[in-house]
Amino acid sequence: MIHAVLIFNNTGLPRLTKYFVPPSQRAHISPKAIFSLVSQRAPQLCNFLDVPHQSPLRRTSSGLGTATGDEKSGWENGRTPVEVDRVIYRNYATLYFVFVVDEGESELGILDLIQVFVESLDRSFENVCELDLVFHFDEAHAILSEIVQGGVVLETNVDAIHEATQAAAQARRSSFAAANPLALGSGSGVSSRGAGEGLVTPLGWVTGKLLGGRAR
Repeated sequence: MIHAVLIFNNTGLPRLTKYFVPPSQRAHISPKAIFSLVSQRAPQLCNFLDVPHQSPLRRTSSGLGTATGDEKSGWENGRTPVEVDRVIYRNYATLYFVFVVDEGESELGILDLIQVFVESLDRSFENVCELDLVFHFDEAHAILSEIVQGGVVLETNVDAIHEATQAAAQARRSSFAAANPLALGSGSGVSSRGAGEGLVTPLGWVTGKLLGGRAR
C-alpha cells in the first residue's frame, strides 16, 4: 500500500503532500523528516531506503538510513514494533518526488510509477516546473488522483491519465459556465490555463442593458 506521496524542492519546501493514512500515525514520514533523509543521500546510492516506525531519524550502523538485519533482530527481541515504511524517491531538477509505501510494494514498480506521475504532469502543464505545482496545485492533485486512490494504484497509462484529467477539467469548466454565464473565460475552451479560448460571455446582452438604461 502507498502511505503518502510527497513533493518538495531541494531546500525542503513542500510543493505537494498527499497522505493515504492518518498523518498522526506516521509522524516519522512528515515532509521535514523525509527531506532530512533523502537530501543527505549520496548520488551513487539507490533510490529507496527503509524508515523504522520506532525512530525514523536515528542513524543506523550502515549509516544509510536503512535498518540492518541485526538491528531488526534487536528490535524484535526488545518487543519493539518492527513495521517498516519504505521511502522511494526520484530527483528531477529542483524537485524530489517521494512515495512512502509498505513492504508489500515493489521498489522498481514505484520508481516507474513516479516516472508515470512526472510524465503526466509534463503532459498537462507542457514542460512542468516547480511554479506549476505552486499555482496549479489543484490540477496536480487531480492528476495524482487518477493514478492513486486510497493508497492503491489505479492507472499507469499516461495517455489514459491525460484524457481523464482533461475530461474532468472540461466538465468543471462547463459546469462553471452554466452557473456563471457572465464570467470571463467560462466558455468551452480546453486550455488548462484559462487563456480565454472559447469565450462565450454574452457582452451584447450587457451592452443592451447599459444602453437601455441610458435611454431612460
